[in-house]
Amino acid sequence: MAMDAATIERLIKESISDAQVTIEDLRGDGDHYAAHVISAAFVGKSRVQQHQMVYAALRGRMGNELHALALQTGVP
Repeated sequence: MAMDAATIERLIKESISDAQVTIEDLRGDGDHYAAHVISAAFVGKSRVQQHQMVYAALRGRMGNELHALALQTGVP
């Protein structure tokens, strides 16, 4: 079952409350997305730690409902 962009955005914002999230469906199939996430919560964290925070926000859906996510993170 595919996941929609609104669900991805909601899950991220529920876990990272100040996140500015932009989601793009790369293929139009609901399985391959690009996400750009900006948050002050990322300050002082490595890129790997930032990505881990976003993946944790997706609550195990990565690799299941969500097949691929090209992720870019940053601080405001």
